[in-house]
Amino acid sequence: MQTSKNIAIIGSGLVGSLLAIYLKRGGHKVTVFDRRPDIRNIKFSGRSINLAMSNRGWQALRKVDLEDDIKKLAIPLDKRAMHVVDQEQYYQKYGKQGEAIWSISRGLLNKRMIDLAEGAGAQFRFNEKVWDIDLPEATFYTGASEKGEWRAHAYDMVFGCDGAFSRVRHKMQRRSRFDYSQDFIDVGYKELTIPANPDGSHKLDKHSFHIWPRGKFMLIAMPNLDGSFTCTLFMPFEGEVSFEKLTTEQEAKVFFATYFPDVQDNIENLMGDFFNNPTSAMVTMKCYPWTYWDKVALVGDAAHAVVPFYGQGMNAGFEDIFVLQQLIEDHGDDWETIFSRYQEARKPNADAIAELSYRNFMEMSSKTADTDFLLQKKIERHFATKHPDKWIPAYSRVTFSERPYAEALALGDVQEGIMAEVMKMPNIDQIWDSETVETKILGLLETS
Repeated sequence: MQTSKNIAIIGSGLVGSLLAIYLKRGGHKVTVFDRRPDIRNIKFSGRSINLAMSNRGWQALRKVDLEDDIKKLAIPLDKRAMHVVDQEQYYQKYGKQGEAIWSISRGLLNKRMIDLAEGAGAQFRFNEKVWDIDLPEATFYTGASEKGEWRAHAYDMVFGCDGAFSRVRHKMQRRSRFDYSQDFIDVGYKELTIPANPDGSHKLDKHSFHIWPRGKFMLIAMPNLDGSFTCTLFMPFEGEVSFEKLTTEQEAKVFFATYFPDVQDNIENLMGDFFNNPTSAMVTMKCYPWTYWDKVALVGDAAHAVVPFYGQGMNAGFEDIFVLQQLIEDHGDDWETIFSRYQEARKPNADAIAELSYRNFMEMSSKTADTDFLLQKKIERHFATKHPDKWIPAYSRVTFSERPYAEALALGDVQEGIMAEVMKMPNIDQIWDSETVETKILGLLETS
């Protein structure tokens, strides 16, 4: 057990709430500040993408005995359901038997995590807007406005869990030799809803991640416990087919009838959702260092925001906490070493999942409907089944293991190089499951 510290966490989101639970379990006094009202008392806004909990997230929850509790809020998805124009719906299994990602409502999970953190003894202070922080003193300042009167809050240590546009990181950025970059993609997203059937059942297969790939844009749907689906339309902000082109109800109706004819009748108040819910942007944010002395540390999106196309944003943030806890167990009260080792361990993996997340958008929106891509994946699955010790797909390394993201990226690139050679083989579509192809892959693996 460490010497008890008086610790502040800025941000009551998923990462901040879970970190509060970990730190309370470690014997610390914990206060969580958030600029927003308590989300348990308000209707969650229409700018959410359902979460996909996978191995890394469950590992972090299991460490504090919360896995079973949170699984009650989630639905396992063991496959993709592909909705391609002019084709029958078909399915793509994610991994081996029993492997699944878990769909869970962000708002539902966040409310539960705050309850659990309060139950563990953490104090929450909402409507507290942080405007500045004195890093060496671990003192931050809150107030109603940036120009108004501020109150000082002094702590032994501060954790910034306040998201991609973190106020804590903003102050760290002003220090010498702080590296920072942000990259907005030209695709935005909008939340829609498919309601439950009158009897409360799901209108689509409830154990599938539904995707309507349309090249530069796509629609996805993930199930909720109440029988509904949270849908997300990803589309460019500008261009031939884009949000800027859909300004009237008639234009939106034509768009859905043209590209998603099997969905338009199922989306509750389609036009209301489309025009009332905001169009949100997506950003990749990288920075370094993530810590200041033994006083301040960034965790989750505040340190490494990623686009959501691998479903790893929350999982990566939870893994930050898991790694931090391992270091605490190894180094006790030596917080300076803990923080140093934490950022050194997590930074390469954060950069790797940022790259993987961007690539997966291309796969989900375009390649999942491409015949060559589907054949390649079929060959990989066939080979992996015969040689599970020699071939683990990159998706499985990311989603169904706890191996480093950086390793998944590097080995995935090797596998892509091998498959590029395999796909050049004459008549590959006819000999894909032959001994010839198997021997080719084995040989390429030996020389890679």
